[in-house]
Amino acid sequence: MAAVTYDSASRIYPGSTRPAVDSLDLQIEDGEFLVLVGPSGCGKSTSLRMLAGLEDIDKGSIHIGGRDVTRVPPKDRDIAMVFQNYALYPHMTVAENMGFALKIAGQPKAEIQKRVADAAKILDLEQYLDRRPKALSGGQRQRVAMGRAIVRQPQVFCMDEPLSNLDAKLRVSTRTQIASLQRRLAITTVYVTHDQVEAMTMGDRVAVLKDGILQQVDTPRHMYDRPANVFVAGFIGSPAMNLLAVDLDGDVLHFGGADIRVPRQAADAVGATRNVTVGVRPEDMDAVPEGQGLATEVDVVEELGADAYVYGTTEVAGERRQVIARVDGRTPPAKGEVLHLAPRQGHLHMFAGDSGERIDLV
Repeated sequence: MAAVTYDSASRIYPGSTRPAVDSLDLQIEDGEFLVLVGPSGCGKSTSLRMLAGLEDIDKGSIHIGGRDVTRVPPKDRDIAMVFQNYALYPHMTVAENMGFALKIAGQPKAEIQKRVADAAKILDLEQYLDRRPKALSGGQRQRVAMGRAIVRQPQVFCMDEPLSNLDAKLRVSTRTQIASLQRRLAITTVYVTHDQVEAMTMGDRVAVLKDGILQQVDTPRHMYDRPANVFVAGFIGSPAMNLLAVDLDGDVLHFGGADIRVPRQAADAVGATRNVTVGVRPEDMDAVPEGQGLATEVDVVEELGADAYVYGTTEVAGERRQVIARVDGRTPPAKGEVLHLAPRQGHLHMFAGDSGERIDLV
């Protein structure tokens, strides 16, 4: 086990002028489960491959357990990689797949058998040890790939979207197993995903990347409650946060028919342009009497049992914008109905219109 440090680490692919990962500064604590998340092409997989030694580092450095591994070959970094496509040998049994790296390393046969048996017990694979991968389900194959990483007893697990090939139901159960397993083993883990729900439910902390630049790293709860900028606010949360461009009149936001006063220090931080982006989570949009909020025409209602999500359109600053609100699932509005929605007191987020950076309201 070991801490991991990215020290202004950058990767620029040949023929490109823009870094795929740009001066990444990130400290991952010993035994921590950190999730790298972001849209396609944001640099998350490149960051992981830099840690594993599968991508060169053009600037900066990476340390594992205080040791500079920037120029150390992958085999000497004491990391174990779990890939999206399992990468199992089809002609080998489950036991042989799990113990292969130890065999190549020259470990004694008895030690290999013991480690494979221990990992199989942890992963509930004992009854499959004599089977070949083609006789296993997708979830079982992924557990074998995890077992192969576990038997090596590495300092760091590197996981590159290991659940993307599984169906939705299996993804939910397997992500729970992986998170539980990591906490039991207490091995430092860097996990890459494009699924922000996966990130929020699995990680001790989440690091959000955009265009190769780290936007925010924080606990899931703090990131949800206090996103650092407009991008993080719109990316983290399902359904997404409502983000609406609004002009600030003195220290008052005109939110449809609702006037919302903001603290003077927040109003002063906006600057001369006076335009801000207001963010409201769907669960923080309340239905109010006519004339006291945004008049929203209901387009779609997603009924989820106890709750329902309303997707509608409203006019803000002369433009039609989508608004999402959570309502009581037992009495949802009908399509075409007009709801009047306003932010719940104390649950408003505000971002500078020019930079997109968060402006604190407390």
